[in-house]
Amino acid sequence: MSTLKETLFKKIEEHRPRTVRLLKEHGDVKLSDVTITQAIGGARGVRCLVTDVSYLDPFEGIRFRGKTIPETFAALPQVPGQEYPNVEGFFYFLMTGEIPTAEQANEVVEDFKKRRQLPDYVKDVLRAMPGDTHPMTMFSAGILAMQRESIFVKRYNEGMSKMDYWDPMYEDACNLMAKLSVLAAFVYRLKYKDDDQIAEDPNLDMGGNFAHQMGIDKPYDDVARMYFILHSDHESGNVSAHTTHLVASALSDAYYSLSAGINGLAGPLHGLANQEVLSWTMKFMEKLGDVEPTEELVKQALWDTLNSGQVIPGYGHAVLRKTDPRYASQREFCLSHLPDYPLFKLISMIYQVAPGILEEQGKAKNPWPNVDAQSGVIQWYYGLTDWDFYTVLFGVGRALGVLTNITWDRALGYPIERPKSLTTAMLEEAAGIG
Repeated sequence: MSTLKETLFKKIEEHRPRTVRLLKEHGDVKLSDVTITQAIGGARGVRCLVTDVSYLDPFEGIRFRGKTIPETFAALPQVPGQEYPNVEGFFYFLMTGEIPTAEQANEVVEDFKKRRQLPDYVKDVLRAMPGDTHPMTMFSAGILAMQRESIFVKRYNEGMSKMDYWDPMYEDACNLMAKLSVLAAFVYRLKYKDDDQIAEDPNLDMGGNFAHQMGIDKPYDDVARMYFILHSDHESGNVSAHTTHLVASALSDAYYSLSAGINGLAGPLHGLANQEVLSWTMKFMEKLGDVEPTEELVKQALWDTLNSGQVIPGYGHAVLRKTDPRYASQREFCLSHLPDYPLFKLISMIYQVAPGILEEQGKAKNPWPNVDAQSGVIQWYYGLTDWDFYTVLFGVGRALGVLTNITWDRALGYPIERPKSLTTAMLEEAAGIG
């Protein structure tokens, strides 16, 4: 048994009594009262999901296992000679809540290398799809095609104790996670590079091999490590995380569950937002022409956008009430590696101006940028200009968190999710207007 799996099992055994006690001794404790607004409005703010993997604080941003983004990057062992930690060590951290040693992180790297070969039949499925198929459709289809590999399904059909459900779910999660970046690179080169595929490099970690198979030079390997980690998890209530959890709650395996979550991520209100931000910003640049984006020009353009009834894309967040730390982390990278890039300079100017304008307008609860306001610029700078593909990158990262979550769901025996619905007439009666 690997160190990661052994440590995870120990953590599961320690955690199970906590959940049992809460249900047995404190199950009637009320956490919130649901309003009609919440019932109709997508259950926003209703406290009814449990995860220990990450927590989104309105003022601190995302915390992974209790650590902020800067604390996480500082604590994890870095790839030798690189600026960022490997993704595999971060996966160890998400699964166990413990910072791995360099040796433990490398153990996961080596384990993932053994698991990451993409089956030929998956490639055949993707090559059979029409050339204009969206890359997210290909990515989801590739995940779903591998469902036949599920260890959970095999062991469940053979008969096993509920207490052991986490074990094959963990194996499926590791098999999937190891292959996802390879699948993503295959989709990219199939769709945008005339199927000119690049063989994986067995000497590289996930981030390094992904950059290699994408055909993008250093420091894009560090971009990949940073990007996957930053997009890994965001509590359980967002669409991709919640959908993965919901499907898995029916004891569907990791392949069915993650594919469903990826389909949710593909929506313009979720994972497609970074693409929309970049599109809007580049149209803005076209209007400027060769003119340097001064503060006055940017202010006028932003007011024109708001006065036309549109929003400033990339600004505002359902929970956050400050600059998204994921934005800040990527901004630090840009300041270090591409400070004079015109597109980044425009993004920086918008960052300086937009919050004040949104506060003056008075409609936005949060006038600060979210992660999507920055992420597309880095990809564009390193030559990844096919922005339909950006959400696939998001999907690889998001899998780290959601696969960890559904492993823990099985470990703690969480039941099938089944909220109760009401009719509109019932709501009217409760409001006294029936």
